[in-house]
Amino acid sequence: MSQQPNHEKVIIIGSGPSGYTAAIYAARAGLTPLMFAGILPGGQLMITTEVENYPGYPEGIMGPEMMEHFRKQAERFGTRIVYEMITACDLSSTPKKLTDGSGKVFYADTVIISTGADAKWLGLPSEQTFMNRGASACAVCDGFFFRGKEVAVVGAGDTAAEEATYLAKLCPTVHLLVRRDEMRASKFMQERVKNTPNIKIHWFTETVELMGGEKLEKIRVINTQTKIESEIPVSGFFVAIGHKPNTEIFKGQLDMDETGYLITKNGTTNTNIEGVFAAGDAQDKTYRQAVTAAGTGCMAALDAERWLAANGLH
Repeated sequence: MSQQPNHEKVIIIGSGPSGYTAAIYAARAGLTPLMFAGILPGGQLMITTEVENYPGYPEGIMGPEMMEHFRKQAERFGTRIVYEMITACDLSSTPKKLTDGSGKVFYADTVIISTGADAKWLGLPSEQTFMNRGASACAVCDGFFFRGKEVAVVGAGDTAAEEATYLAKLCPTVHLLVRRDEMRASKFMQERVKNTPNIKIHWFTETVELMGGEKLEKIRVINTQTKIESEIPVSGFFVAIGHKPNTEIFKGQLDMDETGYLITKNGTTNTNIEGVFAAGDAQDKTYRQAVTAAGTGCMAALDAERWLAANGLH
């Protein structure tokens, strides 16, 4: 097995808090992991301005700076980082066969998947303009910055309902923008929204444009029935229409739910394939926080180390 070229004990696919934490633990265990960080390493925190809810940073820290700290710590213990994507894989036997974007083939006894998930956006040009200046895809991450201000939430499912009720504790008015005349959220969550007095539901409403100067000041919306446009003054605009996990290349090999999140065995990071582990937002559609991603990255490295030992490969 070890005669093949480019053979590694541990290959980590993806970076971000889960990938870097897995790398730190695997490297300290003497596994000299190889990480494929992709062409845009660092995950969603690279497009996050200030992070105030990660332990150990009492003054807060910029997302990219925090990821730089993670990277340096991983490299300090011997992690090798390649800024390439894994574009194809064969996980059916050990070692696993991985192919990067340049066509180079690598073999791994164990694979840790930390490819993350991307928030779905509406696709408006003005969303990008106001990214981190009022537009956000995570109320738990950014809601604190909008306490005492009016905000809008887009969506009709459980995520939108949860974000709206969370923001209602911080903001005087939360405008919930729903495209149709009904929500897709569970009955329980719909009741919570309707019983929260400072959530104002706008039915048949779609966003046309985000507007403002240095920061977001208002949004222009259209009523899909009457076609009448209007403006709502808000400081924050939260898109809560779901996330898309970056798991396409594992389809047909790894078990995943209907939306593409990898399924891990309860209390572990084990996937349905021996020696393949999943961490972070690629397998977590519930919490989606940097600190929980880092925690599962630690778990994945420990699970991989134990698997290697149990199979006489460490």
